[in-house]
Amino acid sequence: MIQVLQPGPAAREETVPPIRLAIVGFGKIARDQHVPAIATTPGIALTAIASHDGGLEGIPYFKTLDHLLSEGPQIDAVALCTPPQVRRAQAEVALAAGKHVLLEKPPGATVSEIAPLVAQAQRAGRTLFATWHSRFAPAVEPARAFLAERTLRAVTIAWKEDVRIWHPGQAWIWEPGGLGVFDPGINALSILTEILPRPIFLTRAELAFPANRAAPIAADLDFSDTNGLAIHAEFDFRQTGPQSWDILVETADGVLVLSKGGAELAHDGKKLVETPEAEYRGIYRRFVELIAGGMSDVDLVPLQHVADAFMLGRRTLVEPFED
Repeated sequence: MIQVLQPGPAAREETVPPIRLAIVGFGKIARDQHVPAIATTPGIALTAIASHDGGLEGIPYFKTLDHLLSEGPQIDAVALCTPPQVRRAQAEVALAAGKHVLLEKPPGATVSEIAPLVAQAQRAGRTLFATWHSRFAPAVEPARAFLAERTLRAVTIAWKEDVRIWHPGQAWIWEPGGLGVFDPGINALSILTEILPRPIFLTRAELAFPANRAAPIAADLDFSDTNGLAIHAEFDFRQTGPQSWDILVETADGVLVLSKGGAELAHDGKKLVETPEAEYRGIYRRFVELIAGGMSDVDLVPLQHVADAFMLGRRTLVEPFED
């Protein structure tokens, strides 16, 4: 869903100062991905941090968003990198304060809570950007262009990683709304829904829940489209050794493999794309463009597929998970 607003005065000016951005929630992804991406993106600058997890030397730091807004430096926008269960309320506060809002993925803990934010952003004349960072991986657009002109036979997804490496001690991911294995799995769905030429829908889901957790540790999913395309996806948080973030598409003209989460692309074994990760720089370039153009970009399709999996999925209990 794309919500287009009327360009405001800032969008009409030839020269504007950098967007003053605050990061809210300063965990591993914010430190490792957001900070360096902001530093290398023209038109935006990190101005403040609000987080219970500490800050960054030389950047004004506040414990909460409320403290930042009441006591901190002037800002134009916030990047919400907090757990999804609290993002809706934070986005509402930020929009009410006249700030543009970037939402880390997933945009919220539920599908329905986002529509009121879209309406609020429109009323305020502010940008709301629901990001899907994996869509900005270098192999995604070439894959979309390749598949647009091919007859598709089948799709297989293997998205398997070690939760202890990628989400150490993050209890929120196992709580309702934390998504469990769908936190990384939704990245695969965001890519899939970007590269396929037709919309897809879920037909079967098997969800494995640890006996002591409220979110799944693994998921086995089948999708299709109106042409009967067979799509099978396996998500697993229990992977050890090599990690797997791969999408394989069988076509009438050979096999296309998008691997390493979208960093590499190969056709029948021949490399087409092999580029270092640059996803978050793409996110911030897009955010700057949206603000300059007076637009919002809120696509909920990947989150809708996850909601369908929880609705349709058959649940099984597996061994307890201890971090």
